[in-house]
Amino acid sequence: MIFDKDTAKKTAELLLQINAIKLKPQEPFTWASGWKSPIYCDNRITLSYPEIRNFLSKHLAEFIEKEYGKPDVIAGVATGAIGIGILVAEQLDLPFIYVRPEAKKHGRKNQIEGIVPTHKNVVVVEDLISTGKSSLNAVKALKEANANVQGMVAIFDYGFDIAVQNFKEAALSLHTLSNYENLLEQAVDTKYITKEQQQTLQSWRTNPAEWDI
Repeated sequence: MIFDKDTAKKTAELLLQINAIKLKPQEPFTWASGWKSPIYCDNRITLSYPEIRNFLSKHLAEFIEKEYGKPDVIAGVATGAIGIGILVAEQLDLPFIYVRPEAKKHGRKNQIEGIVPTHKNVVVVEDLISTGKSSLNAVKALKEANANVQGMVAIFDYGFDIAVQNFKEAALSLHTLSNYENLLEQAVDTKYITKEQQQTLQSWRTNPAEWDI
């Protein structure tokens, strides 16, 4: 679920503006999963633009406080959401931790880096939601450490049915600054893509595992 329409459109505009999101329906990218995709999203690029990263972190922080009150800790999902998570924690003047995909094989063998928030309220920050698997893996680690995970916020969400189902099964709320539908609307409005390309991009999301041009 997006925060609100105006924020969703502005976020999409900014991400397209700096090429954090690239749309190439005629020259698809290949994801690590092997999927052919007409879209590629790397929100870490926003960290190189102070005005944009401040816009994103400010709106994430304001929503967290409105929706959840002030949590005890902000947690980022490694590695993509470490940067934006720290900025959100800074906006709220809260402690920050981050969660690795799995425990380290050496040293203290931590999966959670920072002070583990036992019996504390935590909101998780992500940069991007695709299937939701890695995001929910971080939530699982936090819950196993006896943290009270209140919910998750993210910059962008592809809106895949599998992600909706995964979050539903996990009984976890997810709110994002923008999503795929708002991105396509903004891209058409600014003539970044044509109406025909919009149709191609919409068809991809219905079956991304088997889509190809």
